[in-house]
Parts: sequence; C-alpha cells; structure tokens
Amino acid sequence: MRRSRPAAYVASLFLAVVCTLTGAATANASQLAAATGYVALGDSYSSGVGAGSYDSSSGSCKRSTRAYPVLWAAAHSPSTFAFTACSGARTSDVVANQLGPLGSGTGLVSITVGGNDAGFADVMTTCVLQSESACLAAIARAEAYMDSTLPGNLDNVYTAVRGRAPAAHVVVLGYPRFYRLNGSCVAGLSETERSAINNAADHLNSVIAKRAVDHGFTFGDANTTFAGHEICSGSAWLHSVNWVNIGESYHPTATGQSSGYLPVFTSAA
Repeated sequence: MRRSRPAAYVASLFLAVVCTLTGAATANASQLAAATGYVALGDSYSSGVGAGSYDSSSGSCKRSTRAYPVLWAAAHSPSTFAFTACSGARTSDVVANQLGPLGSGTGLVSITVGGNDAGFADVMTTCVLQSESACLAAIARAEAYMDSTLPGNLDNVYTAVRGRAPAAHVVVLGYPRFYRLNGSCVAGLSETERSAINNAADHLNSVIAKRAVDHGFTFGDANTTFAGHEICSGSAWLHSVNWVNIGESYHPTATGQSSGYLPVFTSAA
C-alpha cells in the first residue's frame, strides 16, 4: 500500500533527523576521543612549592619537577601537557594568565585555587607572629570571605575553564589540614589556634567542593591521603614555618606531592 505524500515526507524528515543526530553524536564522540591533552592550572599547591627541584624557566611561579602534575604526566603520557600553575596565584590570576593552553583537545584539567583569595598566607603570618586572639580574628575574617566572595570568584574560574575546554574532565583538588591535633609539637601555636586553622581549611574545602560539583567537576579531597602526615604528626608531608625559605612554609614536601596529592588526582582523573 502506497503511503500518502505527507506520510512519506514525515518519514523522510524523521530519517534525516536521525542521520543528523547520529552524525552529530559520532562527531562528538570523535572530539571526545581526540581530547587527550592535560593542562595543570592553579596556585603553589599545584606548582609544587615546597617540593624543591624548581624549573628555572618558571621563575617566581616555582614549578617543580616533583609536583603532582609532572609526576602524573610522566606516568600516563598524555598527548600534550601544559603546566601553567603558579605560586601565589589567585582566581583572577588563573583566568588572566593560565588558560591559554586550554582548547578542544584538552581532555583533562587539574586545579587548586582559592587559598590565596581567602588570605591563608596572611592568616598564618598573623597566627605565628601575633596573639591567639589576633589569630582567631584573622581566621574569622577569612571564613567570612569564603562565604561572601570566594564562591563567585571560583565560578568565574570554572566557567572560563569549561568555556575553553568543553570536552575536558576537570579535577578540582582541595587543601590538606595543616595540623595533627595533640601531636608531637611542643611549642608554637596553641591547640586552640591549630584546631581553628584546621577548621578553616575544612571550611575552604567545603566551599570549593560545592562550587566544583555544581559545575560538573570532580573534587579531590587531599585529607584522605594527608591524614596522619600533618604538621605535628612526627611524619609530616607539609613544611612547618621555614625561616630559611619562608615561602615554603605550610606547603607540601616532595613526599606530600607524590604520596599526598598524586594518588588523589590519579584516582579522580
């Protein structure tokens, strides 16, 4: 039985739509398959400050050959690897200076950012050099910033990353707690200060994780691997105050990068 012309037209139109969608799906699959490059963004926790062995060409960004992005790239051989993380970077610095290598061929992105925005360096300087009350006040100001301003700053970064690398799997890594409470440290900060600093790190991570997940990114919790290796643990993977090289204070050691951050990133990637 012959179909009417309208029926034949509808059938032809349906077939054309199916073919178009199939072609689009195939093209998208090909694009995803080709997106195998890795770009490492972020601040000093990603650049590897504290791990030593800095690439002289990175200057003040202090990108270390022992940083977790370099270790991961060496083990997995991505088609391309761009390492733009930089010591001291804030969210605005990432957007302004680090996104150049991102593109349609980027399949994986890692990033740590937010700690400098929240002023953690200033907090630790205050806590080390001033009174307990001044320390707690500085922490309270940082936490207020995390709630009021940081979410929007993170949104700017994450939106920019997704816009430039639409096919990428993005892993946002958090920051480890600094202190083992009731640990082996007998001098320095009080237990009240150490506890408040740890709570602030947890607060920061919760803000970062919420924004990351809302953008469809994966959050990697560094506390899962650094637990038992905080400052005052007797087996620390973080530098305490380093008066000889103050910039390395409160940053992961080379072991912190390889045994702390690398497993978290590998699992999330």
